[in-house]
Amino acid sequence: MTRPSDISPYPFVYEALASAFHAEGTNVLFALLGDGNMHWAASLTTLGVRGVYARHEHCACAMATMYSNATGNVGVASVTCGPGLTQTMTALATAVQARVPLVVFAGEGPIKAAFYNQSIDQAPLVTATGAHYIAGRSLARMTDYVRDAFFVARTERRPVVLGVPLDLQQQSLGASFSYKPSAGFIPHFSKILPNPEDVGKAVAAIATARKIVVLAGKGALHAGARAACEELADACGGMLATTLPTRGMFDHHPFGIGISGGYARAAGKTLLHETDLLVCVGASLSYFTADSGRLFQNAKVIQIDTRPVGLKHGRKAADIYLHADAGEGLRAIIDRLPSDRLDPGWRTAAIATEIADLTADGTEFATQPGLIDPRDAVAAIDMVIPKDWEIVNSSGHCAYFAAQLRGRKPENFNVIREFGAIGNGLSYAIGVAVAKPEKTVVLIDGDGSLMMHAQELETVRRLGLRLLICVLNDGAYGSEIHKMRADGISDEGAVFGRGDLSAMARGFGLRGAKIHELDQFPALFEAFRTADQAELWDIHIADNVTTPVMRAHVHK
Repeated sequence: MTRPSDISPYPFVYEALASAFHAEGTNVLFALLGDGNMHWAASLTTLGVRGVYARHEHCACAMATMYSNATGNVGVASVTCGPGLTQTMTALATAVQARVPLVVFAGEGPIKAAFYNQSIDQAPLVTATGAHYIAGRSLARMTDYVRDAFFVARTERRPVVLGVPLDLQQQSLGASFSYKPSAGFIPHFSKILPNPEDVGKAVAAIATARKIVVLAGKGALHAGARAACEELADACGGMLATTLPTRGMFDHHPFGIGISGGYARAAGKTLLHETDLLVCVGASLSYFTADSGRLFQNAKVIQIDTRPVGLKHGRKAADIYLHADAGEGLRAIIDRLPSDRLDPGWRTAAIATEIADLTADGTEFATQPGLIDPRDAVAAIDMVIPKDWEIVNSSGHCAYFAAQLRGRKPENFNVIREFGAIGNGLSYAIGVAVAKPEKTVVLIDGDGSLMMHAQELETVRRLGLRLLICVLNDGAYGSEIHKMRADGISDEGAVFGRGDLSAMARGFGLRGAKIHELDQFPALFEAFRTADQAELWDIHIADNVTTPVMRAHVHK
């Protein structure tokens, strides 16, 4: 749209909004354009912001979500009003559950039109997901709406949708404006120090415990408290565990037992059942981390967190709370531990050997000719992929297998599982690839999830992203067929056949290979390394291998 020079010297509303987004530090915009956002988006990219254009609105929102997760910055996405926004509901709900700061510019239908076929009451839809909605209707407050959106996203760590009617966007602002970004209004606090009385309670509990596990979550990772977690565990002769997002943090430690929860390795699960004291650092002790309450049932729990909660997912979270930063809480406890505090008897050479065993799940299944056990497929991927490459773990039945990769730092492991939605993997991988252009990104996904948004393979090719897409292809929706079979009902509604996903990738202009033997992995990896092009591995896996999580679900 060309500015009519004889009407007003002041910027259009969409230009002022774009300037405000730019001032908030927006570097990348993930979008699908339409009437409600295209003038604003064009203005934003004119300011030097990179535009990444998806083929589906859900995917634009999901890409921005993982971009935020990978960078620590507020993710920015944009879709048009009405159907453009309704397409994002699952991605928004997922970002809410994962507490990802996200701002979505969505536009609204024109307020002066008697009829507009894409009009809908957008606010109830957005707020139903748990996201915040801002309806931008006042010219005088137009740029303030942007500040408010970023303020909420940053301070509450949740998505915000800003809707501005498209005809209002194309009006002249009518006045000059200055903009003060939200960062100038956010209070900055000193580190939270624990109450000495609470520290005393924690130390007393440690003094009487004999089998202690120190469990680290994202709060510990972001606070740089890895070494302090290890110091406490070493002082207590205890074990070290993590939540799923921080898996790999203690893989180098002989008594790092891996993930706590349904994804726990066999040895780790046994040790977590035995613990009598769990020291939880920067983790919320969710339903998943506690494996539906089946782990550490008899243990007393200490929670160190800046936002401790008494009730989490219907369960009592802890017995002793330290309201403190992860590092400060750990240091206060360590400094008050007696030097001869513990008999390190729980740590033995035999346990260290059991922990080092690479077998996450030793359950045997009947061999299916021409198909690969998914556990073996992931082990083969783990053998060839360099440890410093970025891994994206999707959702669904296959996600358990990908979580068993060993010796990889949590900073290079990208996962959002909170809402349990499949179909996000490819979008998340694109978000990571845009966030970290110097890295090679490996997505491990299922065929059902990939096929939900396979159109984004075109986005991968168009952007020239360096992705290796590993599809664990069981020809079905894995979780559903295993539940159906366990319940004795027909699985035909969840079985679709494996097809040839490698041919589909080639159709989108990418490289593709079908894998049905383990000895194919090394040569294919070397070819990928030298090809400098995105590639899809269509790995045909057995559909009779179930995860421990699934077996616990269907047999309960």
